[in-house]
Amino acid sequence: MVMIQVQDLVKEFSRPAVQRGRFAGLRSLFTTERTVTRAVDGLSFDIEPGELVGYLGPNGAGKSTTIKMLTGILVPTSGRLVVAGQVPWQDRRSSSRNIGVVFGQRTQLWYDLPLRDSFEALRDLYEIDAATYLQRMGTFTEMLGLDEFIDTPVRSLSLGQRMRGDLVAAMLHAPPIVYLDEPTVGLDVVAKARIREFVAESNTSSGTTIMLTTHDMDDVEQLCRRIIIIDSGRVLYDGDLDTLKARYVPYRDLVVTPADGVDPSTIRMPLAQTRIDDQGRALLRFDPAEIPSPKLISEVTSAHGIVDLTVREPDLEDVIHRLYGEGAG
Repeated sequence: MVMIQVQDLVKEFSRPAVQRGRFAGLRSLFTTERTVTRAVDGLSFDIEPGELVGYLGPNGAGKSTTIKMLTGILVPTSGRLVVAGQVPWQDRRSSSRNIGVVFGQRTQLWYDLPLRDSFEALRDLYEIDAATYLQRMGTFTEMLGLDEFIDTPVRSLSLGQRMRGDLVAAMLHAPPIVYLDEPTVGLDVVAKARIREFVAESNTSSGTTIMLTTHDMDDVEQLCRRIIIIDSGRVLYDGDLDTLKARYVPYRDLVVTPADGVDPSTIRMPLAQTRIDDQGRALLRFDPAEIPSPKLISEVTSAHGIVDLTVREPDLEDVIHRLYGEGAG
C-alpha cells in the first residue's frame, strides 16, 4: 500500500480584491471582486511505507500548505489525496491516530505544565496502555536525554529541549507517518545532531514514514534518501540526491594543498579548471564524466609536490539554487 498518495493536488486561497483611490476602505467592504492565489498547483507524488523524504522549496513554495492538507487542517480545492488509506479532512479523528506532526515554530505541549505531564496527557488521549507507555518513554528518554528536564515546565525549556519534547509528543502513539516541519530551526549544533540521530533511528528501527521540510541542507544530506523540490506550488524535482547533483551540478572540486615552495597556481591539469582559495590551496574543478577522480588524483600527485588533497562534492544549497534558476527541463 502506498502510504501517501498525492495526485493533481490544487489549493487556492481567495480574498477581496484590493481597492485603490478615495474611499478604498469603504468600497472594499462591498466589493464582490476576489483575488485568487494558487498556493499548490497540480502536485503529484507517492510516498512508500518507510521512506524518509525531504520536501524542499523556498519560502512561499507551498510546503506548509501541502503539510496542512496532508494532516487534514486544510481542504484541497481539487485533486486527490490519500494518507494511510484515508482522506485526511474527511476522516480527521481516525486519521490523526496515523500521523504525528512537529512544527518547528509551534508546540503541542502544555505551556505551564512539566514536560512529563504533557506526555501523560497524551498517553490518556491516545489510550496507550501503561506498559507500552513506560517502554516507549524509556526508549525516548535514552535517545533524547530527557531525564535532565522532563519535570521542568515547558515555558522554562530551551528551544532544543522543547523540540525534543515535541518529537516525543508527535511519536508517543507510534504513528506510521510523521511530518516534520523545520524541526531543527534555531537549534545549536549539538541539539541538531541529537534530533537528526533520533529521526534517523526512528525511521530505521520502526519503519516510520517521515516527510521532512527544512531549509537546513545538512538535515537533508544526512537524513534523506529521496527529495521532492517544489516552487510556486509545482514539483521541480523528485528523486535521489546523487542524481540531482549529477544532473544540475556535475562538477567536483579536487582541493590540493601544495608542499612548501610549490606555487599553487602551477598545479594545472587538462580537463580541469584551477582556482586558488584564500588558504593558498589549488581547487581543480572537473567533471567526473570527462576525467574520473582516481585518474585526476594520480596525475596530480605524480606531477606536483603536495601535502594533502580531497575531493569536495557540490554543496546541496548551490545545487538547489541552480535548479530554481534553470527549472527542471
